[in-house]
Amino acid sequence: MLSMTIPAGAGVHRRMVYVELEPGANFDSIVQAIKSDDYFVKDETMVVQVDDVNALLDMGHGVVMERKGVSGVTHNQMFAFRMKINNPALTAQIMTACGRAAMRQQPGAYTMPEIPVMDLLPGNRETLVKRLV
Repeated sequence: MLSMTIPAGAGVHRRMVYVELEPGANFDSIVQAIKSDDYFVKDETMVVQVDDVNALLDMGHGVVMERKGVSGVTHNQMFAFRMKINNPALTAQIMTACGRAAMRQQPGAYTMPEIPVMDLLPGNRETLVKRLV
């Protein structure tokens, strides 16, 4: 089975689930089991039977965000952000950076926005400031 989440906008998602059936498996009962699972039940979920799930695997992800608006009285302000990543690699990099940053904080619990960005980077602060500015 392979599940992909497709953003539909406004916090709504569509789930695409691809299943490769074993001989004798009942597709309709598998569809019902997937759609009633807690992970899928709140979103539109489409289940598709395929011959080979491995042929669909792709660890790449991407996002494009654009925002056009007004800043004060200045119209036509545009912000655009485009990102293409390898999801497992980026997840590992973020977990490593957060572990590094956690060691630089006072004992306690933190969310990522509470951690100074500088603490996420490897190296000492003075060297980073000299190199980044």
